[in-house]
Amino acid sequence: MSLHVITGAGAIGTATARLLADAGERVRVITRSGGGPEHPLVERVAADVTDTERLTGLVRGATTLYNAAAPAYQDWRTAFPAIAASLLTAAGRTGADYVIVGNVYGYGEAHGALTPDLPMKPNSDKGRVRAAMWEEALAAHGAGRVRVAEVRAGDFLGATAVGLFPLMVVPAVLAGAQALVPVGLDARHAWSYVDDVARTLIAVGGRDDVWGRAWHVPSTSELTPRDLMGRLAKLAGAPVPRLRTMTPDELDSAVAADAVVAELPEVAYQYDRELLLDASATERALGVRATGLDRVLQEMLPQGEAA
Repeated sequence: MSLHVITGAGAIGTATARLLADAGERVRVITRSGGGPEHPLVERVAADVTDTERLTGLVRGATTLYNAAAPAYQDWRTAFPAIAASLLTAAGRTGADYVIVGNVYGYGEAHGALTPDLPMKPNSDKGRVRAAMWEEALAAHGAGRVRVAEVRAGDFLGATAVGLFPLMVVPAVLAGAQALVPVGLDARHAWSYVDDVARTLIAVGGRDDVWGRAWHVPSTSELTPRDLMGRLAKLAGAPVPRLRTMTPDELDSAVAADAVVAELPEVAYQYDRELLLDASATERALGVRATGLDRVLQEMLPQGEAA
């Protein structure tokens, strides 16, 4: 059995750990709290990943290091660079292959379906943070210090998914209540199932011909947010969703009241027009296919609420 180290035990880290362990692989999950999934092949360790010496010791002997850890959304500017630097250093010191959970912020306002070979042209603070992290990792790869790849997905869906719609909109839709949303609702959008993200990470980590580039997760849906929530409501037997984009005054009030919502306006462009991902290279080279949308949405319903 190989050893795989995963930093972070949120939805993606947990799904990746479970899939690897279910396949008979040894997994070490590192979080500040020592959390993670319970499984005979999963070792859970409490550690600060910015403690590079400790992290290096925990990664030593692993074939692959998967980073699914991220600071609080409002702390990306200040906290993410130190996390990224520590992980990159640990991978380089130990010889572990390094697979990063990325996102699409670094592309900025690129037009058309996004391809993984697009240059980084961020137009937001969070995008600049992610782009700098990736460029530093690529430089280390180019210098021969580490093998690195990044996996990028759309907005997350699934029972454990964390994001704007799972947290702010889905509960209101299932309750038949109105949802005020701080972004647009009527442009087609890429949605990624948590387990498909994990399967893409594992597929990348298990090969020799994937390094020095990004890979996109195949989208389980490209519906508009409004249509996606309508599909969810229909499966749940709930009323047609009552969704409305916030007015500028409502958005100002929400931003003042919540630190996470305050981070959304700079990335709202992703919902104001189409955001689609070209994952054909992932499907062709790695054999990963998207899970069907209705299966994913059924998983998001409270038990017994499916129509």
